[in-house]
Amino acid sequence: MQMTATLTEALQEWESHQKEFQVIQENHQRYMQNLHEVSEMQSCISATIAHQRKSLKDFLQSLKTKGLAEEETKHVEEIKEHIQERQSILSQMEAFLPKKNGIYLCLVLGNVNVNLLSKRLKAAYKDEYEKFKLCVTVILLLLAFTCRFFVTYRFVDALMNFLLVWYYCTLTVRESILINNGSRIKGWWVAHHYISAFLSGVILTWPDGELYQMFRRQFLSFCLYQSFVQFLQYYYQSGCLYRLRALGERHNMDLTVEGFQSWMWRGLTFLLPFLFFGHFWQLYSSIYLLSMAPVPGCKEWQVSVCGLSFLVLFMGNFFTTIAVVRHKLKNTSLNRSKSR
Repeated sequence: MQMTATLTEALQEWESHQKEFQVIQENHQRYMQNLHEVSEMQSCISATIAHQRKSLKDFLQSLKTKGLAEEETKHVEEIKEHIQERQSILSQMEAFLPKKNGIYLCLVLGNVNVNLLSKRLKAAYKDEYEKFKLCVTVILLLLAFTCRFFVTYRFVDALMNFLLVWYYCTLTVRESILINNGSRIKGWWVAHHYISAFLSGVILTWPDGELYQMFRRQFLSFCLYQSFVQFLQYYYQSGCLYRLRALGERHNMDLTVEGFQSWMWRGLTFLLPFLFFGHFWQLYSSIYLLSMAPVPGCKEWQVSVCGLSFLVLFMGNFFTTIAVVRHKLKNTSLNRSKSR
């Protein structure tokens, strides 16, 4: 009797599993059908948006204000404004549609769709990117401090430089994915990471010797300072971005950067001295390395290449920051004159 009862319970449980499995199959089938429909809809909308863009472009070229009356000219200008708004709305729509990867992403990942299909997924990926930057920055800060004051082994230096190469290469991939998903990262701050990855790779291959030891302490001190400033920037920029997003003044996919951007003008100008000091440290490193290159005993090609790389980084960082500050000062003076 006990065996019969146990068998009955087992059969009932199996029947329950069967029903649950049937529900899973039906849900999965419906899911696959919805995926197919979504894929077809994405292709249809992408084609329609492309056609709309082409039509608007042709229509805009056909609009002429020459020889029109004042009222007609006004209507034409209004239409042009509406077309610009329409282009912006189309761009927002395209942020949620599959698109072809750029050359860099195609080389690294192939033609894989990296577009995230919801605002929640985009925000989660962006937050994960910010956490990744913060964690690696703290690790680099500790590693640079250890190498600068406690450890003098070349393989530990190589470990830190390898981490820098991996970090900057990873940033370039993640930033390319974020750009595909609507992040508006300025051109130089993306290029800055490519150059930094190259520079870190060159220093990684620099053999141990007298010239390397001459530059080592200065470079480690610079890495220590740069990591500290990046930590400061993340801490204050993330808070500022959160506040501006809440006010509707910034895009949800805007990111923290290693430099200075226009939205930081209110509240983060105190970071400028730290940034300019870092920029001029890059210039000093460049001059120091390039002055070492003509020395008769200098046989390492890394010396001149690193010197030129530091010079490019200084010029890009310094002039981009100057351009942002100049633009904001100009806008501020214009707004003041209008208010008067």
